[in-house]
Amino acid sequence: MINILLEGYDINADWLYDDLKNYILPNCSVAVVAFSFRDSEVKNSADWNLLYSKESGVYYNGIVGGFTDYGIPENNITFVNYFKDTNDSAKQKVEKADIIYFTGGRPDRMMDRIKEFDLADALRKHKGIVMGYSAGAVIQLSEYHISPDKDYKEFQYYDGLGYLDDFYLEVHYRNTKVQNKAIHRVLAERGKTVYATAFMSGAVIVDNGNVKLLGNVKTFNK
Repeated sequence: MINILLEGYDINADWLYDDLKNYILPNCSVAVVAFSFRDSEVKNSADWNLLYSKESGVYYNGIVGGFTDYGIPENNITFVNYFKDTNDSAKQKVEKADIIYFTGGRPDRMMDRIKEFDLADALRKHKGIVMGYSAGAVIQLSEYHISPDKDYKEFQYYDGLGYLDDFYLEVHYRNTKVQNKAIHRVLAERGKTVYATAFMSGAVIVDNGNVKLLGNVKTFNK
């Protein structure tokens, strides 16, 4: 299994392309699990469309364009739509895909919606490539932490999907006191490595258990 943990959706960036082209192949199909939106921003289908639809989604071209730059046809990329998909149709999209892609936003709400769609088991059974940025990166872990920020007022641990269990991840790392305090708390309480991916310039690939760090990633050990 391949796990790709990213900072942003610019998967075609120069510093990523040469490595990711070994995994993202032109014949791949992609299921984008777009469940990470904030409740305050998305209350209905029209709001969801403003983020992810082909016609008006602010993230659509960035996500889809990243994959088409690797030769994947646009019609091989499908979005799991929280407001239009059923449990069955969402599961079918996931099961047919070679690549599962999780969007950024709020990982805890994404997990809530995955459970609501009874989709966790299908996602965990996926044997191909799993990738995502920000929230879509940390959700791949068995357990992840979140440092206090504008969305989360206090440090907390959350359960992820459980693809990876050997490390923790601090995304959007800017070497702040808040982030460093959170990292050292994880080291003290969990005793596992923490990878801190610098803002928009770091990534982690786990290829069948083998970890490769790309770009600007700082490693913290107990």
